[in-house]
Amino acid sequence: MTLDEQLALLEELLLARGPAGQEDEVRQICRRQLQQSCQAVWQDEAANLIGRIEATGMPREQAERRTTRIMAHQDEIAMVVKRIDDDGRLRVVALGGAYPVNFGMCPVDILGEREVVHGALSFGTMHGTGESSQSMHVLQGDVQWHDVHVITRYSKAELGELGVRAGTRVVLSRHWRRPFTIRDCIAGHFLDDRAPLVAALVAARRLAERAHELQGDVLIVLTTNEEETNSGAQYAARTLPGSLCIALEVGPIAAEYDTRLALDPIVLTGDEKGFYSKQVSDELLKAAARCGYCPQPALMPGFASDASAVLGSGSSPRAGCLAIPTENTHGYEVIMQQGMEACARTLVEYLLTGQQ
Repeated sequence: MTLDEQLALLEELLLARGPAGQEDEVRQICRRQLQQSCQAVWQDEAANLIGRIEATGMPREQAERRTTRIMAHQDEIAMVVKRIDDDGRLRVVALGGAYPVNFGMCPVDILGEREVVHGALSFGTMHGTGESSQSMHVLQGDVQWHDVHVITRYSKAELGELGVRAGTRVVLSRHWRRPFTIRDCIAGHFLDDRAPLVAALVAARRLAERAHELQGDVLIVLTTNEEETNSGAQYAARTLPGSLCIALEVGPIAAEYDTRLALDPIVLTGDEKGFYSKQVSDELLKAAARCGYCPQPALMPGFASDASAVLGSGSSPRAGCLAIPTENTHGYEVIMQQGMEACARTLVEYLLTGQQ
C-alpha cells in the first residue's frame, strides 16, 4: 500500500463514526480491507473483527500453537447522553478518557436509533460574569462536563421520537472530521486509533504476501470498547488461540517520557497497568532498529492499552505495545505522514524475524 493509499484509507476511517459500543461504520471498512489479505475474517461475540493470516511454512498444529494476536481498537473517544432537558438540550458525559476541552465548542452528530441528529456542543457564552457559574468556569478555563450541553433545537418529545435518549452516543460531526496536512504531518481527531488501524491493515497485506516466512499464525484483532473498559480485548484474549498480544497504539509526546514527534516508533516498556513483557519489548526495539529507525523506549504511567489490560488481568501471559508518535493525544492529534508505514514495517519485521 503506497503512502497515498494509506492516507486515503486513514481519511475514510476518520470520517467513520465509532464511539465505544457502536463501531459499525469503522468495522465495515476494516472488514473490506482484511478480506483482501486474510484466510478468514469474522466478528466475535464482543463485536471484535478478527482476520487470520496462516503461516504456510510449518505444520498447521504448530502454526496455531504459536499464534500472535495483533490488537488495534476500532472505537474513539466520544460523549453519551445522561439526560435531556425539557427544552431539548442534551446533558452529556464522557465516553472514554475525554474532557470537554478535547472537543471544544464543535458540531456533533447525535446517533439516534431512528435518525442522526445534528447539534452543537456548547460551553455557554464567553461574555458572562461570575453571576453565571457556567461562564465563570469557562473564563477560568476549568470546564467540566456539568458545564456543557448540546444544542439540538428539538424538544424533548421530538428527540424521543427520533430515538435519542439516555445512553445515546454523541460524536464529533463528520463536518469536522476530515484530516489536515501540516507539512510532513497529518492532523485530525481520532488518529487514536485510526492511524494504528491503518498500520495493522498495511501489515496484514505484507504478512499475507510472506506467509511462508511467518513463525506462527497471526490474528489481526480489531477490538471494541478500548477507550472504556478494554472489554473487547479481554474477551479476545480469553477466547482466541495464542499466548502473545501486541497492541498498536498512538504514543504520547511528552518531555516526561522523553518522546518526540518523529518516524521512530515508540516501544512501551510499561504503563499505568504495569510493565510489558521485557523480551517482547526488547525484540520490538531490535526490529525497529533493523528497519533503520531509532526506536523510542518509553515508560508511560499516564497511558494504557489493550495489551497492558490483558496482561494485567492474566488473560494473556505475554504482551507488548508498539506506538506511533503522536502530539495532542485525545485532542486534535498530529502524526508524521509516514508514521503508519514505520509502525507497519516494524511489526512485520518483528513477526518475521524477531520472535523467540
